[in-house]
Amino acid sequence: MNEQTATAEVTLPLDVNRIVEMLPHRYPFLLIDRVVEFESGVRLVATKNVTINEPFFPGHFPGHPVMPGVLIIEALAQASGVLTQLSEGGPRRDGRVYYLVRVDKARFSRIVVPGDQLRLEVRQKRMISRMGLYACSATVDGDEVASAEILCAERRN
Repeated sequence: MNEQTATAEVTLPLDVNRIVEMLPHRYPFLLIDRVVEFESGVRLVATKNVTINEPFFPGHFPGHPVMPGVLIIEALAQASGVLTQLSEGGPRRDGRVYYLVRVDKARFSRIVVPGDQLRLEVRQKRMISRMGLYACSATVDGDEVASAEILCAERRN
């Protein structure tokens, strides 16, 4: 990708309508609300507003709502997908999708609850053979809540 990175005009912030053009996810599994920072082929920062209306809270955990860590990792993977697409010039219409294929060094530092805003920062470490490796971090109010290395691979639907 870096060898043929397309330069697209990106006006920030990027709202959810533009995000759904780049991701196959839809409610209740779209976990990014806005893109607030972007450097092509380098990094992206997105946000997720965590509300009490999230469909997972009634069961995780009743009387003590906590966002599942695996969904924080999924939100980071989705941000990685948006970084890749924006770096390549924008939304694809050719059936190519990036899938999460590996999570390494996952670490959770604190719980995420309704009312929190996740700040999802992803940094592209390298792109090789239609696979991207990303260093990812999620914070709330400046405190890290989760981090991981994520590998995504391109596949045609």
